[in-house]
Amino acid sequence: MSEEKKHLFFKTMLRAVPIQFKSAPWHGTTLFVGAAVDGLVLALSVVATQHLFDAITNAAIGDAGFWDCVIPLLVLAAVIFGRQITGAVQGFQRQVMFDKSQGKLSALLHKKLQRIDPACFENTDFLDDLNKAREGAKALPRFCHPIYFLLSLYGVYFATVGAYLFSLKPMLLLTIVIAFVPALLSHLVSAKIFAKLEKISAPLRRENEYYERTLCDREYFKETRILGAFTFFHKLFTNTMMLLTRKQWQAESKTAILQLSLNIVSFAGMAASTYMLFTATIAGEISVGAFAAVFAALGEIFNLMEDVIWSTLGNMSREIGKVANFVRVLDMPERVGAEGTSDFTKGIVAKNISFTYPGRDTPAVSNVSLSIANGETVAIVGENGAGKSTLVRLLTGIYHPTKGNVTVGGLDTAKTAPKSIYQGISGVFQKYQRYKMTLEENISISDTSKGTDLAGIETALKHADEELNIALNTMLSPEFDGIDLSGGQWQRVAIARGLYRTNSFIVLDEPTSAIDPIEETRIYTQFQQLAKNKCAVIVTHRLGSAKLAHRIVVMDRGEIVDTGTHNELLTRPGKYADMWTAQAQWYDRQICTTDKPPIKR
Repeated sequence: MSEEKKHLFFKTMLRAVPIQFKSAPWHGTTLFVGAAVDGLVLALSVVATQHLFDAITNAAIGDAGFWDCVIPLLVLAAVIFGRQITGAVQGFQRQVMFDKSQGKLSALLHKKLQRIDPACFENTDFLDDLNKAREGAKALPRFCHPIYFLLSLYGVYFATVGAYLFSLKPMLLLTIVIAFVPALLSHLVSAKIFAKLEKISAPLRRENEYYERTLCDREYFKETRILGAFTFFHKLFTNTMMLLTRKQWQAESKTAILQLSLNIVSFAGMAASTYMLFTATIAGEISVGAFAAVFAALGEIFNLMEDVIWSTLGNMSREIGKVANFVRVLDMPERVGAEGTSDFTKGIVAKNISFTYPGRDTPAVSNVSLSIANGETVAIVGENGAGKSTLVRLLTGIYHPTKGNVTVGGLDTAKTAPKSIYQGISGVFQKYQRYKMTLEENISISDTSKGTDLAGIETALKHADEELNIALNTMLSPEFDGIDLSGGQWQRVAIARGLYRTNSFIVLDEPTSAIDPIEETRIYTQFQQLAKNKCAVIVTHRLGSAKLAHRIVVMDRGEIVDTGTHNELLTRPGKYADMWTAQAQWYDRQICTTDKPPIKR
């Protein structure tokens, strides 16, 4: 094992054990103590066996009586029975600990992800690491459980049996060495094989899980069935599954060959140990009872050593890659900053900001400066890929600019704690969520600090859709004996969710794609009234709605190429005038006759 891999193994182990112990301290302690008692009881069975055989030998030659044999027999029986009890307790505690730990470790990972820079989720390498980290949350109890056994059951057993063998004949200690060395060498090769397997498997596993969703998830099945895409995705799913299985089989076959080699070496080691034991007995160095006890224990010693190397260290090697990624994600830098209170009278200010997504060379936003005054509604328009949504994420503090700086209510987003930045901000996004909860919960989840504000929920719903006549306690999920909504209805629920949250800065990022242009204009007109005395941003492809804003910002290829009111932008040739001409026939011009005057800055 290279120094780097040794460092990884021990570094991961030192980080993983405390995390695991904190997830289930009582069960971990009980398991550790029980395993230590089990190791001691197992070692005592060797000593008890010697005393029983010595007593029977002495009784055979007339140097001991019946009761001299019965007592060691009862002691041995008690030892064997005691191990059955400790084994049962361990089995129960182990399963409970696994179940409890996996739940708490998953929760720990979820809390960590909440504090990681959201831009990381645009990085393919991070997504692979996250996939492995999720597997690591499940694998960590299996990784740490052998450590408990190494320090308790195996440690106590081999220390006690080692001392016993040394007391009989110091050379018998070689028995443990002969059992340990070949198994360890084979294990090191096996560890390398499975570490490589995990590196290859993570991206394949992520692909396979996605293809499985396209086949089974409710959001995909209509399109995959109607368009005949089921066969296509099933083939992709099958191919990735077969590739994963093939990689697993290759790794398992290599380790199986190593296991066979180990068995041959172990058999030779047992033969050598038996020979040493036999010659020591013939020479009168140890008693017949000791010979019988140690001979019976040889198989246990070699089996336990094989278990230590292959089942214990072997399982740890299989899980090291997953656990290391879990620990790595937990150790990732978090978005931190000073606490603060936003003063939205200072508006939103972006100065010379640029942003490049991880793994990409071309900036999504390049050298943009923009100010939004308190009480001003700004519309951001542009074609797909112009950088509109990325700019919104920068203005709301979700992303930090790679160059320049953004202040929200006077707070620098790069230096302020996210919680302080998000306080007072609300938004409705194009990729909104359809929570499988009641209508009330779907809306109130945006501001849990209010408690149950039924009047506020009703008001938000009215502003989003006056015709959505559904009881608040209605479950919005057929999977949970509820109902489903149309795409347009779901968008109205998402809008109500955003309006319900107490805010001084609100963003509508193309949330009305499933609503017709006339209805969209009605919603945005009402939104304009709700946004009075607030900072507000509308992102839309439909310029009929942008016309309602105080100011329109036109983006193209990550840059702001024009700014002005609707009338100002139409008086000069450019991107906006071209887009308006292309879309003008969509709208009834009488709906949009009122221009908002620009706010004096």
